[in-house]
Amino acid sequence: MAAQEQYEELARQLSAVAAVRRGLARVLPQDCSPATATLLALLKQHGEMRMSRLGELLDIDASVTSRHVACAAERGWLERRPDVLDKRSRLIGLTPSGEELLHEVSVRYTETLAARLGDWSDDDVGRLVGLLKRFRESVGDCRPRVAALPHA
Repeated sequence: MAAQEQYEELARQLSAVAAVRRGLARVLPQDCSPATATLLALLKQHGEMRMSRLGELLDIDASVTSRHVACAAERGWLERRPDVLDKRSRLIGLTPSGEELLHEVSVRYTETLAARLGDWSDDDVGRLVGLLKRFRESVGDCRPRVAALPHA
C-alpha cells in the first residue's frame, strides 16, 4: 500500500487534472458546453435512452438533465421520440448534427492533446492511458456504496 504522502500528492495532482480538463473545455465549439459534450458522448456510447437513465449516467438531478437535453435539442443535436414500450416516456437519441458535433469535439480534443503531449513517446501516452483506465476501474464513480448484507 502506498504511503499517506503519496495519496496526498495524488489528490493534489487530481485537482490539477481537473484544471486541465477545464482548460480543454476552451477548445469546444462556442455553443457546446462540456456538460452538453458529455451528454452527447453518453448517447453515442450507449445509444438512445430515457431521460432518467441519462441522468443516472451523468449523476445529476432530473431537472438539470432536462435543461441540458432541452438545450441540445434546441440546437438540433438530439431528438426526443415516444418510447414504443411506454407511451408516457420519451427516448433521447443523437441526430446526424449531434454526431457531427461529437466528431468535431473529438478532433479538437485530439489535436489539442497531441500538441501539448507532442514530446511524449507513444509508450508514455499508452502508459498514462492504461494507468487512468486502471484508476477509474479501482475508484469507480465515487458514489457511496451500500455495504453487502451478510449471508444468513
